[in-house]
Amino acid sequence: MIHKTEAEIASMKEAATLVSKTLTEVAKVLKPGMTTLQIDKLCDEFVKDHKAIPSFYNYRGYPFTVCASVNDVVVHGFPNSEPLKNGDIISIDMGVILNGWHGDHAYTFVMGEVTEDVLQLVRVTKESLYKGIEKATINNRVGDISYAIQYHTEIKHGYGVVRELVGHGLGRSLHEDPQVPNYGKRGTGPKMKENLVMAIEPMINLGSKEVYTEEDGWTVRTRDGKPSVHFEHDVCVKRNQALILSDYSIIEAAEKANDNLNTAYY
Repeated sequence: MIHKTEAEIASMKEAATLVSKTLTEVAKVLKPGMTTLQIDKLCDEFVKDHKAIPSFYNYRGYPFTVCASVNDVVVHGFPNSEPLKNGDIISIDMGVILNGWHGDHAYTFVMGEVTEDVLQLVRVTKESLYKGIEKATINNRVGDISYAIQYHTEIKHGYGVVRELVGHGLGRSLHEDPQVPNYGKRGTGPKMKENLVMAIEPMINLGSKEVYTEEDGWTVRTRDGKPSVHFEHDVCVKRNQALILSDYSIIEAAEKANDNLNTAYY
């Protein structure tokens, strides 16, 4: 595991914040009729305009700037030309490289009217992200993060916690050690030291935890066809309280100002 200097943490915060700013641009314009290919183009241009590199594009052959996962797509959804519609939930996951450092996080948007059980899934998944972040302090173990997320989503609310996909360390590489599962046992896994940076990312299903990957080799869907929600923050381990490098506040402000988006789960 690679522990960063304070100067490196500051650089990583700039990269993470650029991702947040890009997702804020999405929150400003997202509406029914828009396509995820349009979102991909918007994000690609915004990142490049800010002198950064879209880090997902061509990563292990991935052909787009963002992952756009709609409804029962858990993660890694390919942007396409199908218009989004009222009642969709859309996770946008993306990364940038800025001055050699990676930022990588995700946000799920709710388009118009959805059922209360879907709103509750969005609410609980977002809450579980912060439950996990609370455990990202020195001398805790990665399993403490994992258990906090699993307890809040699966044990408390009965949702399916995806096993095949996990959070991860972050730095000059998009994926570093340690892996950060969203399920596990307290007191297990690597012990965390100060200035370890991780992408913590609960991927939670309304129904079963079971998923499958489509023939494109990327798109992961719930096996039962029920919705899935994905939130992700870039987080730095500190002594008493984790430092969140990414910034949801600007995304949320834009989301609340967009009448096409539903923020009733707040």
